[in-house]
Amino acid sequence: MKKYLAEMVGTFVLTLLGCGAAVSLNCGVDAASVVGTAVAFGLAVVAMAYTIGGISGCHINPAITLGCYLSGRMNSKDCGMYMLFQVIGAIIAAAVLYLLVTTSPGLAEGTTTGANACAAGQTNGLIAEIVLTCIFVLVVLGATAKTNGATNNFAGLAIGLSLILIHLVGIHYTGTSVNPARSIGPALFEGGQALTDLWVFIVGPFIGAACAAGIWKMIEPEEK
Repeated sequence: MKKYLAEMVGTFVLTLLGCGAAVSLNCGVDAASVVGTAVAFGLAVVAMAYTIGGISGCHINPAITLGCYLSGRMNSKDCGMYMLFQVIGAIIAAAVLYLLVTTSPGLAEGTTTGANACAAGQTNGLIAEIVLTCIFVLVVLGATAKTNGATNNFAGLAIGLSLILIHLVGIHYTGTSVNPARSIGPALFEGGQALTDLWVFIVGPFIGAACAAGIWKMIEPEEK
């Protein structure tokens, strides 16, 4: 069950951050937005490969799962369950992205920007900080875990690349914090809206981190 849940989590991250970057960058309006979106999808795969690769192989794509099945690398039960949980993960991600965008319609048009404050409102900012921090902390936990194969050999690379990806998605919403300390310092000097919204950047990341710890406990491999 752990590997099925891992595939669900991985596909959730790929879909939310890849498609989320496409929305945030208004993909298609210029070459830079297309390149940024392509990079986002690639970074999502890198991050998840180091997070869940030692658990499920990080297919996060039914086509890859089918290829593995037809090449004799997995049985029919695992093939079907992988595909099912991948689709579930993608649906959940789409629902979260829909919630984020509908609470900030201007985001899809590129008319909102955030800088140490919740450009689209505190509710929207809180959702973004919770979800993005959860993903970021999950990458850290997975990439550094001694129970997750050799992924910790390149943990720094996976963590750094995932932070780039999270910023690609989150800057329009909140300026992207996922780090209470990083927000407290600037807010004290900036004042105004940044100080009013500061609680979002403290509560959101802490809730996200707690969620990440819970998810990791569900999918972490047994000690070898």
